[in-house]
Amino acid sequence: MPSVPTNPSILAIGRAVFFLILCLLFVTFTAAAAHTCLSKPETSISSCPPFTSAPSFPFSLSPGCGHPFFQIQCSTPNSVISINDLAFSILRYEPNSSSLFLSPHPVNSTKTTSLLAHPNCSSTRYLSIPNRFVNLSGSPFRVSDASCSRLSILKPCSPPSLPNCSHCPWECKLIKNPAQLLYGCGSMHRPESEQGCQADVLGFLDNFLKFGIQVEWDEAQDPYFSSCKDCQAKKGICGFNSSDPDKQFICFHSQSTLSPPWILHDNPVRIAILCLIIVLTSFLLLVSVATVIYRSRRLNPLAAEQDPTTLFLHRHRSASLLPPVFTYEELEASTNNFDPKRKIGDGGFGSVYLGQLVDGRIVAVKYLHKHHPPATAGKAFSNKSFCNEILILSSINHPNLVRLHGYCSDPRGLLLVYDYVPNGTLADHLHGPKNLYKKGSLTWQVRLDMALQTAMAMEYLHFSVFPPIVHRDITSTNIFIEKDMRIKVGDFGLSRLLVFQDTSSASSGYVWTGPQGTPGYLDPDYHISFRLTEKSDVYSFGVVLLELISGLKAVDQSRDQREMALADLVVSKIQMGLLNQVVDPVLKLDKEAVDAVAALGELAFRCVAADKDDRPDSKEVVEELKRIKSRTRGLLRSSNSNAGSEVEKI
Repeated sequence: MPSVPTNPSILAIGRAVFFLILCLLFVTFTAAAAHTCLSKPETSISSCPPFTSAPSFPFSLSPGCGHPFFQIQCSTPNSVISINDLAFSILRYEPNSSSLFLSPHPVNSTKTTSLLAHPNCSSTRYLSIPNRFVNLSGSPFRVSDASCSRLSILKPCSPPSLPNCSHCPWECKLIKNPAQLLYGCGSMHRPESEQGCQADVLGFLDNFLKFGIQVEWDEAQDPYFSSCKDCQAKKGICGFNSSDPDKQFICFHSQSTLSPPWILHDNPVRIAILCLIIVLTSFLLLVSVATVIYRSRRLNPLAAEQDPTTLFLHRHRSASLLPPVFTYEELEASTNNFDPKRKIGDGGFGSVYLGQLVDGRIVAVKYLHKHHPPATAGKAFSNKSFCNEILILSSINHPNLVRLHGYCSDPRGLLLVYDYVPNGTLADHLHGPKNLYKKGSLTWQVRLDMALQTAMAMEYLHFSVFPPIVHRDITSTNIFIEKDMRIKVGDFGLSRLLVFQDTSSASSGYVWTGPQGTPGYLDPDYHISFRLTEKSDVYSFGVVLLELISGLKAVDQSRDQREMALADLVVSKIQMGLLNQVVDPVLKLDKEAVDAVAALGELAFRCVAADKDDRPDSKEVVEELKRIKSRTRGLLRSSNSNAGSEVEKI
């Protein structure tokens, strides 16, 4: 009889099960001497994220231990906690601030979807949105002011796009008043400066909840915490009476006679034998399954090779939240074998092709080659950029940001599938060949609208997403133009989440990271200090404003060395009061632009300030651009009115 081939994973399973048997026997025969709260939790901490060590009071993995409102169910990728019969995934725990970041668990929506939700209700697609209000009343928790304020600025576009409210009443309520999703936030005063309205309120709420609600608790107001301090001073373990409706606090001591009821009422030896039989049966079943998997992989070696990029993506986000996966053959066919005639752009690490999917959608397919000289460095950056862009774009939704339709990770290449934006880039229109793009189409009003849309996309990344996102590469080549001259910001390969590693950087609002970006747009403060903040995007945006005003390139080696960078050139002109010398000649012929260019130049001057603290944030930038646009319209109406009066006189 041939021997079964050995496999390291099967041996590891065998060792783990054997160790588990020993643990069960030890716990069974020693449980009569102490309560379960006194023994170490059997759940592996690695399978109980975000905790990196055994959770201490008030958290507990065992019933009757810890605080009754802090009972945790370990799972991956996120552990679960229940508050008022609502399940939440624990995304982050901040012990120093006594707060948790929670996301409603999909079970809240899927349990009753078939009974309560009409199949035509779009909310059934958003599993992060629970089927009732998030009400923390009666628990130690409260929703933080930060989470309430983020939700309070959300409003639907007028008139709101509502479904059939008789079939989808819950969906209608949320669209009309999104803040009521978090009980107690609905009455919060809306700030004077509101973000732009949202056409897809439910999609925005879904993304908001995926990044987590911050909930806080006050130890000083909770009697369990004061009782626990006394208990711990006596070297006891904090818990409660789980059979009592009031969940009264109990301090367990190592000499206590309290023991689990099943030990008192049954024969411990009999239970140990039963546990041993169950474990051995499970072990034989696991070995059988592992053997079948091993043999199937032997027959199909390609299946055994799991793509590291896919594994990385699934470690950082559940598969259900990632965009669709295309096969290499599908995208190859959609671009006619990556026909050079279909190439619509080139990037530093790949090319962009025009593609048509099987369902007829016209898309842009970005091909990130896996090998670049030097091979190892190029490959590492390409994979990092690829994964980063997928994770970022799958978590955001804004009309002025490109949308990711899917991706493909294949040994032959890495591919990303985006919206196809047919009218080129802002750089093409400002600096491209005259026979393809004419600056005459970029009137002052069009340029101002483009600046405002770009700023609103930047504001969304900085203030409406948690944690905030810094794009790090806002350039005229990454601003794509639709046929109606509206814009979409793209290329998130260099983007970073502002996740702070320590309290000092969190209070200052920066993360330490090596400078990356495009020459001419790279924030000099970030380049020197390695401290990345949202103001780094503001600097890059300021350079884009200077391009819109002057029509000149951000970097031009044909200019004098001191004026090679556009920011240096225009700032010196503004300081000497000579801005008019670098204004695009096309704008000098535009009556709307005459009085407003100076205001936009002043805003750009503030954005490219050498010290980041002297720059406005993206909210201030949006407000100032709206004021400039409003003044421009007022001047235009006044000009038209005066012209009409002159005609009447004639």
